[in-house]
Amino acid sequence: MTVPRVMATPGDGRVAIVTGAGRGLGRAMALGLARAGIRVVATAARELAEIEAVATEGAEGRILPMLADVTRAADTERLVAAALERFGRLDILVNNAGRGMRYVSETFMTQPTRFWDVEPETWRMVIDTNVNGPFLTTRAAVPHMMRAGWGRIVNISMNHSTMRRAGFSPYGPSKAALESETVIWAQDLHGTGVTVNALLPGGATLTGMTPDTVPASIRSRLLDPAIMVPPLLWLISSAADTLSGCRVTAHQWQSGNPLAAVESAGWTNMTTGQPTP
Repeated sequence: MTVPRVMATPGDGRVAIVTGAGRGLGRAMALGLARAGIRVVATAARELAEIEAVATEGAEGRILPMLADVTRAADTERLVAAALERFGRLDILVNNAGRGMRYVSETFMTQPTRFWDVEPETWRMVIDTNVNGPFLTTRAAVPHMMRAGWGRIVNISMNHSTMRRAGFSPYGPSKAALESETVIWAQDLHGTGVTVNALLPGGATLTGMTPDTVPASIRSRLLDPAIMVPPLLWLISSAADTLSGCRVTAHQWQSGNPLAAVESAGWTNMTTGQPTP
């Protein structure tokens, strides 16, 4: 995929944090940002070798790999401090780190696990990463963006239908909560120059959340994680300065008509398909 070089202002090198950047969507977005001229702090909770490999693959010196657990406030504060110390600024935060249904069951795609069969420890782990993690990381990053008068928060979401899917607890509820965070944070930050939007692939994607048991015939139909890069670059450009509190579906994104992929974030009325008041 050819990635256009996108800068918010001419000659101005933006700095981004991408959480969960060692594989899947996070890896694709970290590399896409770096190749577009953005300096990136790429994180993983445990696998340093993975993000070091991403840094090696990216543009020279543009990716700083760091271990950071987004469920720990001290780690998120250290992460932001590292971005400021290394690059002197922080403009973009991509809240991608997440835990999916594989932690519940390897057969979740074919044999749903009812919520009462989910271990409480697993439920807490998924919610802590997918809901509390973005809160802690955004809380640490936003004050610096507000002082600069410009910033982008991008929360990685998923299809509404998957949030409603039977047997998808706690992953579905965690992403529904993240969209609520998106809407509320966008309102809280109105007028500051900092926007908050959700970005999602728009279909099943070939990532580490896909069980190894999925047949090759199905794997071949999964979306490429790189599908996230063009809409992400648009979201962090000046073209999206007025967009906040929205969700962008990568599978529907068109360079000539980006708004075709945009809708209000949060929940929609199941009858009308419109945002619920």
